Amino acid sequence: MEAKYERRHSRWYERLLFGLPLQFLVGLPIVALTPAVLRWGWQFWEYMPDVRGNTLLAIILSFTAIVFTLRRIMRYPGVQVVSFILPAVSIAYLIVVAALFFTREGYTRQVLFYGYVLCLGWFFLGYLVGRRYRSQKLAVVPLGQALMMRGGRQVELRFLTEPNLESVRFDGVVADFYAKDMTPEWEKFIAKCTLFHIPVYNVKQIEESITGRVQIEHLAENEFGTLLPSSFYAAVKRSLDIVGAVLFLPLLLPLLVGVAFFIKKEDMGPVFFVQQRMGYRARPFRMYKFRTMRCGEKGAEFTHGNDPRITRIGKWLRKYRFDELPQIINVLKGEMSFIGPRPETTRLSIWYERDVPFFSYRHVVRPGISGWAQVNQGYAAEVDGMRAKLQYDFYYIKHFSLWLDLLIFLKTFKTMLTGFGSR
Repeated sequence: MEAKYERRHSRWYERLLFGLPLQFLVGLPIVALTPAVLRWGWQFWEYMPDVRGNTLLAIILSFTAIVFTLRRIMRYPGVQVVSFILPAVSIAYLIVVAALFFTREGYTRQVLFYGYVLCLGWFFLGYLVGRRYRSQKLAVVPLGQALMMRGGRQVELRFLTEPNLESVRFDGVVADFYAKDMTPEWEKFIAKCTLFHIPVYNVKQIEESITGRVQIEHLAENEFGTLLPSSFYAAVKRSLDIVGAVLFLPLLLPLLVGVAFFIKKEDMGPVFFVQQRMGYRARPFRMYKFRTMRCGEKGAEFTHGNDPRITRIGKWLRKYRFDELPQIINVLKGEMSFIGPRPETTRLSIWYERDVPFFSYRHVVRPGISGWAQVNQGYAAEVDGMRAKLQYDFYYIKHFSLWLDLLIFLKTFKTMLTGFGSR
């Protein structure tokens, strides 16, 4: 009798453990009801004034937002979900508290704080329980480009020796569909996996999910359609940029003034460094930064960490990316976004377009203060580094979405704290 193939985590108890039912049938009652019982007792629902209702609704909305956020961002390459639990929970609760504050709705701070602590405990516990199951296990058909594949932190690759899964449960199968040595036996095996609802992925698709990069050297003409960003989300994102800039600018104003004071104190001269960059749809614009180098000194266009032209305050600004803060002005003007590919100087853009294929396509979205390449690669100036950066930019354009922007936003905080990729 021919053995049937079974997908990993397809049994009912595994679906319950790793699915949404556990979160909302077990986690949500624990997080929402436990603080209410501790504060008001078991009969709290018999008398539910607005204060209690607002507090419970805030906890429920925060929990729901956190669940969907963590589930979506963990799909992206290189994401260690444990490092995003604290910022995701904190941001969700800060947003609901801000909403309650600005709408002047009453709430109970003690109960909301208990809900926050329980949220942290629930999601950290979920990570500890499920971490051994979070990595993908993929079976690889050992033909063509698939032979060159390497696993990653979250992906375990097992190369098959014959067209059979040998009763091992996998998350999916990887194959090079255009391999010249593809035999009828392997084709039959791939078809059989599909019949048993085991996903079959192309090599390029899995390589992108492991590296977070799109290989631009072998782009086919019909692939440019998948790289066209959503016009609807582009409009939504522009609205979010405007709202965010209007809200952040008053909060950042004391910091901006303080940085300007120390720049002037160390080296008299202009506070801002203004440079022409290539922007959205290849339109040049003037980008603002805090000046980090001494006035009147010229040298190589590319800088490095020990460049003598950089001031003491400039080293600190560069390391923690505070020199980019004035670009909030460019965001308000519509020349930049908070998240997007970093803009290059017009001269370098012309140079890169000669040596790097498809470089100009990165201008299909607005450039950003932070981007997918920056949080993964850091600073890149030479052509080889720019090729890798462009691969990250193409991945961002291909997966242009709110969830990827949110992931980059969270990673940017980590970058600012660690100084990763500074120059």
